[in-house]
Order: sequence, then C-alpha cells, then structure tokens
Amino acid sequence: MAELHLGLGWLGAGLGAGLALIGAGIGIGKLAGPAMEGIARQPEAAGEIRTTMIIAAALIEGVALFALVICILMALRAA
Repeated sequence: MAELHLGLGWLGAGLGAGLALIGAGIGIGKLAGPAMEGIARQPEAAGEIRTTMIIAAALIEGVALFALVICILMALRAA
C-alpha cells in the first residue's frame, strides 16, 4: 500500500509540473502573438509594448516556477 501512495504522489507531481509548463507556454504564446501584431501595426509604440510584454511574461514565468516548486514539494512529501 505504501508503494501505491508513493507512485500516486510522483504521478501527481509529474502531471502537475507538465500542466504548469504547458499553461505557461500557452500563456506566453497568447501574450507574444498580439504584442508582435501591435508592434507591426504601430512601430512607434514598440518600446512600450515590448516593456509591457516582458513584465507580463515574467509574471507568467513566476507563476509557473511557483507551480513547479509546489509539484517538487508534493513529490518529496510522497517519498
């Protein structure tokens, strides 16, 4: 029975980490696409758009990193 709990803990941590990274990738993709379109339409606003995009991407990456830390803690707790 202990092996089952250990296996389920690792499975949950792996699935959580994968979903967190997929979500971060989709979020940054949905952020970068319209930002590039905006820069292409208004090149004079490129600096402001780029700065806002970098800040938002950093926040998305921060959430993804936080999710990965939680998944690692889940895996270590299962062990």
